[in-house]
This record gives sequence, C-alpha cells and structure tokens, in this order.
Amino acid sequence: MIRTEELTKSFDNLLALDKLNLNVKKGSIYGLVGVNGSGKTTAIKHLTGIYRQDAGTVTIDGESVYDNTGIKKRVGYIPDDLYFFPNYTIKAYAGFYKRLFKTWDDERYKSLLRTFGLNDRFNINRFSKGMQKQAAFIFIMSAMPDVMILDEPVDGLDPVVRRLVIQRIVEDVSEREMTVLISSHNLKEMEGICDSIGILKRGKMAIERDLDELKSDVHKIQAAYPDEVPPGIEKYKGLNIRHIETRGSVEIMVVKEKEEVIRRAIAQFKPLVYDLLPLSLEEIFIYEMEGEYNEILV
Repeated sequence: MIRTEELTKSFDNLLALDKLNLNVKKGSIYGLVGVNGSGKTTAIKHLTGIYRQDAGTVTIDGESVYDNTGIKKRVGYIPDDLYFFPNYTIKAYAGFYKRLFKTWDDERYKSLLRTFGLNDRFNINRFSKGMQKQAAFIFIMSAMPDVMILDEPVDGLDPVVRRLVIQRIVEDVSEREMTVLISSHNLKEMEGICDSIGILKRGKMAIERDLDELKSDVHKIQAAYPDEVPPGIEKYKGLNIRHIETRGSVEIMVVKEKEEVIRRAIAQFKPLVYDLLPLSLEEIFIYEMEGEYNEILV
C-alpha cells in the first residue's frame, strides 16, 4: 500500500534519509519511531508529496506520490506543526476541505463536532494547540481518506480526547480498511494500536517488523546463579545481548534472540532462577537505540 524503496534525501550535504525502505500494509496501523533527527518527519513529507526525493521511489498503491493529485486526494495528513488560514472559522475550513475531498461526509463532520464539543463558528486560530489538533482531526476524518498519515497526532491532547481520537482511528481501520501511518514519541499508546513498527536510525530503517513478531524476538530475562558462576556478558557467546546488568547473584538481560535459544544458552550454567519478564515497546526502542544520543551529540 505505502512503500519507499532506497529513498534518499539530503539537505545542504546533510544526509537525512539514506536508502530508506518502508512498507505499510493496506488496512493496517504502522508506527514510525526514532530519536529526534532520525528522519521521521522528512520521511513523512515524502509520503505526503511535500518533498521530492533525490533518489529512490515513494509510492502509494503502486503510484508515485510526488506531484500526483489523484493520490493526494486519497491521503489525509495532520502535521505536528499545524497552520491555519487567518480569520478562518471551523465552518469555513470545513468548506475548504469539502472542496478538496469528494469523499467528504457532512453527517460525520457534524457528529465529530458534537463528540469533541467544538463550535464551528469560532476562529480556529484562537484555539489552544490541543483544540486545533482536535479540529484538524475532525477535518481529516470527515474527508474519509483511504490513507491517513499523522505526525505526533495526540501531542497536546488530554487523556480523554486522546482516547477518542485513537478509538475513531481504529474504527475506520476496521470498518473501511483505512491505512494509517503514525509517527509519535508516545510509545505506550502506539503499542496498544499498531500492527507493525518501523524504527529509524540516522535515516535508515533499523528494524521493521510486525509488533507481535518483534516482541517474540526480543526478550527480557532474569536469571540467578550459584556464586561460582562468572558474571557478565562474556559467558554468553553467540547471544545478541542488547543490555545486561548484575544485581548480586541475579542478572537481568535484554536479548535479541528466540526464547528457546536463550533458554538453552543459560541452562548450561544451571540457574537457580530463570524468569521471562514482560518487555514493552518503549524498552525495546530504548535498548535498540542505546548509544544513539551520544552518537548524535559527538
């Protein structure tokens, strides 16, 4: 559905995207994550046709996105930094979107206004950032797009409104097979709704997996050994250990490997305790990006 192949983009000799490959399946919710400066917003601006790539391809349904009016009419986009025309009310903006999108649904627009409690006669530029985000969401959802691309969509929203926004997105994915790409720093909320995750690192795709598969290949282990077993990473040759810490005779590890492989490697030391601990998307991201902030600052 949404695809980039070898997508490359530079700004003033700074390489922002480096042969980025990204794949989003139709009717799914895809989470795009990465540290600041990893290329998330640059990638999104290519997916929405704002930027033209230096090399590679950017397609939706097999069609190139840049300068493609037909594709852009099927895509709803909410940027992180919102801009609204001066002196426009919500009602005036709704009329603007209605002219852009032939799929506009007046009944849905009215229903969403009631749901979020917004008065469409008010000047949108006088709203708080959170209320502007709600208005932008109402416009996009009323346009009934096939594809929705969201950059920090719930930033500035209170918990109740965030839940309403996420609920509506999930309903449209389920009922209309809408395809959604979300870039967000709120990994806890993304973990609850995303089917797959792409982790960007310095303009490249470090990991792209279905969320369930990603969790099945990264594990947090707690093991306790007799005192004579040597501590540390050296004894676990062959295991891809992302993080390890020792607390007395107990070791806690994050390992990127199948659980049965980890179990066999640890069993040879006859552990007194072996526990598989829950691992969140946030923890996976932190351990995958370990050292990234230092590299950026150097």
